[in-house]
Amino acid sequence: MSAAAEARLAEARRADLTPMLEVEEVARYFDVSRPLLQRLMAREGRRILRAVDGISFAIPKGTTLSLVGESGCGKSTVARLAVGLYPTTRGRVLFDGQDLARARADSAQRSRMQMIFQDPYASLNPRWRVADIIAEPIRAFGLAPSRVQEAARVAELLTQVGLSPLDGAKFPHEFSGGQRQRISIARALSSNPEFLVCDEPTSALDVSVQAQILNLMKKLQARLGLTFLFISHNLAVVRQVSDRIGVMYLGKLVELAPAETLFTTPRHPYTRALMEAIPDLGMTGRVRTPVGGEVPSPISPPSGCAFHPRCPLANDRCRAEAPVMRAAGDAQVACHAVDEGRG
Repeated sequence: MSAAAEARLAEARRADLTPMLEVEEVARYFDVSRPLLQRLMAREGRRILRAVDGISFAIPKGTTLSLVGESGCGKSTVARLAVGLYPTTRGRVLFDGQDLARARADSAQRSRMQMIFQDPYASLNPRWRVADIIAEPIRAFGLAPSRVQEAARVAELLTQVGLSPLDGAKFPHEFSGGQRQRISIARALSSNPEFLVCDEPTSALDVSVQAQILNLMKKLQARLGLTFLFISHNLAVVRQVSDRIGVMYLGKLVELAPAETLFTTPRHPYTRALMEAIPDLGMTGRVRTPVGGEVPSPISPPSGCAFHPRCPLANDRCRAEAPVMRAAGDAQVACHAVDEGRG
């Protein structure tokens, strides 16, 4: 298919705004308390870590939503909630209009979602040949009636991700990090999924290899009509692959906007602080004000707005009242300062 035809096909798919994934007021808490006897002796209560604390978003079919934020903000937990690896503490996740728990109980539905993990060195079985690694989902879902068709499908997938069919006879240790991530992508595609969750798939790779993997994922999305939930801590990475970007802080979404809107007119003070951390390749000499302080503990988050201890625009309302997501142009922002026009 020509590049122009792929672009037209991708645009047509983007016009379909039917959600592939809907997340409605989802929370996930973890009990990190000490054993009962130790708690009784120390006279302390349970310790609950609020990894994700009531977030909502939807991903239209054929588009990419990226979630960004500092380490520990809950991005990877959302990734695991999106494919059912974690159950929700409250709220619900819908996959193509169906409750995720029911969708995962159906093997045909389950094959429509896959995940690409962060570390290509840890996510591939070192004792298996590449052909067996890629063929495992094909066998699990019964997608190839014979070994000949299975081998042909594996060869096709290796070619699709820029590797040779002959690489199927090798072991993972014979490849570079970028090549291993290509193998992980081929494995994820082997069940013919429509929805991929990418949990920092380029963070363990060199910058030049990151660009290759991101370009590959964009081409595959245009060709196959894939829907992506992309997790990253790097705003510079997600800009080139995202249709929309959600910014997370301490388990909550603080801003959700189209990618270019987020970069041209960031509204939340935390989003602006993340923008300040992007290297200034233009050497403009612009004065930067990096975000100060430390991320609070998700076990005992601050009252009101969780960002207020680090926010230069915080006032008494921010310290007492938690903000809610409100429309701000074509974006959604959870910030009292934005509501009131401060700063």
